[in-house]
Amino acid sequence: EVLKENEDAAVPAIVDMNTGMWMMHVKVGDVIDYPDESGGTFKIRIAGFLANSVLQGDLIISEKQFVKHFPSASGYRVFLIDSVDPKATAAIANALSFALEDYGLELTPATRRLAEFSKVQNTYLDIFQALGGLALLLGSVGLGVVVLRNVLERRGELALLQAVGFRKSALHWLVLAEHGGLLILGLAAGIISAAIAVWPALNAPGQGMPLKLLAWMVGGILLSGLLWTWLAAVIALRGKLLPALRHE
Repeated sequence: EVLKENEDAAVPAIVDMNTGMWMMHVKVGDVIDYPDESGGTFKIRIAGFLANSVLQGDLIISEKQFVKHFPSASGYRVFLIDSVDPKATAAIANALSFALEDYGLELTPATRRLAEFSKVQNTYLDIFQALGGLALLLGSVGLGVVVLRNVLERRGELALLQAVGFRKSALHWLVLAEHGGLLILGLAAGIISAAIAVWPALNAPGQGMPLKLLAWMVGGILLSGLLWTWLAAVIALRGKLLPALRHE
């Protein structure tokens, strides 16, 4: 139904989503000129996208239109084999390889083909994750510096609290609770805004959210932020605080 011809005389075609968006720079409904066998061109209308397809880099048109524009192409070069029982995939592959060995049949599992297509993308993702880890480390150190400066500027206030009976350990927990609460609120705001931003992409077919990785990242940010906040509080509150009251 998707490949049904329209009155605009353009040949309907289906293309992989990544190929269409990032290589061809087209969207559903666009009409492009495509070279045919005779050296001319014919119009192709993008009728739909395939998500996470093993047919990346290919345009899928009807057999009738393919024979019309490429008449010298004979036979079939690629077959898509659907195994009813996934457990019998290996047996089916062995049987086909033995029966068609004279024709040079090469069988490639769809999972492996998709993994090969995703290899470059996964490499970029690994690089970005490494850069994100470095940014996490630098951001945590920056958080500790900000907390340290804030506590140093409030030594007089903390000295007053100590003078009226607060122990230094209680002041440590006070600083940690104050800045830790801000850290948790910031993480919550960031997670909610990020979830809203990527929600349309998550609804696309074949997409999912790496919950374990996100949980590790958020937990790492929280623990690292609390650690640097605690260290900043310890450094800022060391020594005697009461002399700071003279500046109040």
